[in-house]
Amino acid sequence: MSPTVFLFDIDGTLVSTGGAGRRSMLAAFAELFGRADVFDGMSFGGMTDRAIARHGVKTATASTEVDDASIERALDVYLGHLERELRTTEGYRVMPGIREAVARVSGRDGVAVGLGTGNVKRGAYAKLVPGGLHEAFAFGGFGCDAEDRAELLRAGARRGAEALGVTYAECRVVVIGDTPKDVAAALAIGAVCVGVGTGGHAPDELRALGAAFAFADFAEHGALGALDALLSEP
Repeated sequence: MSPTVFLFDIDGTLVSTGGAGRRSMLAAFAELFGRADVFDGMSFGGMTDRAIARHGVKTATASTEVDDASIERALDVYLGHLERELRTTEGYRVMPGIREAVARVSGRDGVAVGLGTGNVKRGAYAKLVPGGLHEAFAFGGFGCDAEDRAELLRAGARRGAEALGVTYAECRVVVIGDTPKDVAAALAIGAVCVGVGTGGHAPDELRALGAAFAFADFAEHGALGALDALLSEP
């Protein structure tokens, strides 16, 4: 088997936070700018934290350009709200079959299991702690690596390759995600994508966009078998 790096998305794929992330971003912009309407009608699905914050700052300040310091300030306030929200949020859940899926690909020779998420690193692990999943992922590509989703996946894949002691070029990369943006970013770096319908996009839609496999969730018959198939390929 080729050295393989699995990169799991978080929101809608590993867990649902019960809306804690969105509430925290709205609270941060209400605190900083007195406005929580900057995200009205905007879906955060598949977006990176930095891109969300950039949009918010641009809208709140009516600016055409936003400096990194403003984005970092907004994200720092957001993360404070997020860590508080996650202690009390209702509706937090680990997605069906996810624990089994992560266990299925973990602890194998030649396989590295990490995150591929638009969350900045601090927020990513904060979201996994309530579900007890934070220790399952030793590395990842995060929203603090790049605003472009393909580039953050590339960063995660490189870290996985390093953990395996091989070059990025020697690795096969498998991305598990729930949105069209996950599929597009996976294909952009030449990765295989496994889609799940737990984030609001039907498996048929994700397959049509290029996911090699797509299931309602990892509890669906055949979903864990697809991971086995990927693990057994030369």
